[in-house]
Amino acid sequence: MTTSSVEHPASCPLSIHDMTVAYQRKPVLWDIDYNSPPGKLIAIVGPNGAGKSTLIKAVLNLVPKVSGDVAFFGQNYALQRARVGYVPQRTSVDWDFPINALEVVTMGLYRQIGWFRPVTQKYRQQAMAALDRVGMADYSMRQISQLSGGQQQRVFLARALAQNADLYLMDEPFAGVDAATERAIVEVLRELQKSGKTAMVVHHDLQTVPEYFDEVMLLNLRLIASGPVAQVFTSDNLRATYGGKLALLDEVGHRIDEMSGGSR
Repeated sequence: MTTSSVEHPASCPLSIHDMTVAYQRKPVLWDIDYNSPPGKLIAIVGPNGAGKSTLIKAVLNLVPKVSGDVAFFGQNYALQRARVGYVPQRTSVDWDFPINALEVVTMGLYRQIGWFRPVTQKYRQQAMAALDRVGMADYSMRQISQLSGGQQQRVFLARALAQNADLYLMDEPFAGVDAATERAIVEVLRELQKSGKTAMVVHHDLQTVPEYFDEVMLLNLRLIASGPVAQVFTSDNLRATYGGKLALLDEVGHRIDEMSGGSR
């Protein structure tokens, strides 16, 4: 199918049209339509098994789609790959691979360096600058297997930052990290936004969504709702997303009401 500029406006960092994904004939995502606003921090929220990680993998062509099409800045991924940074789940990485933190970050620059070409001082400096941004410069020569979970996550974030992308897709960057790492990630996200970048982040902590993000996607097999947190992150939409099964929903709903001055 030929995509149209109406379906995939160039102003949208990510545009999804009629996307369905299935594993062994079981739908994981159903008929997703979404246009991401530029320059926003966007949370992808939903229960376990809702298809959040699959959404990111499908748009990056890491898992096959049954139907639908995707565009980045109005064009297909192959043409815009350099503008897209990806931070995978930390649990999906082989941390026993014999490589140090600086080498991990440098891998994010291979598209600029060229495969099988030597890494010059220029690119090592870029990688070190990215490590410094996440507070990991002092650990540049440390084997990744010797790093804590939070430190490993920071290294992967630095690798994405080194790409200097315009859109960042992050799959559970806050999972299993300490409070200091969480603060560091939030700080980096806000720096990215100030420089006009967009970040879409799979996120589990409902209580921090209003604090960390501008926009939210509520996902459970299908897209329940999306838009500004102040408008979309409501008790009713959360119940529609989670089926009313989370005890935390009442607490989050109460906090939402307080933040809106009881207007809901």
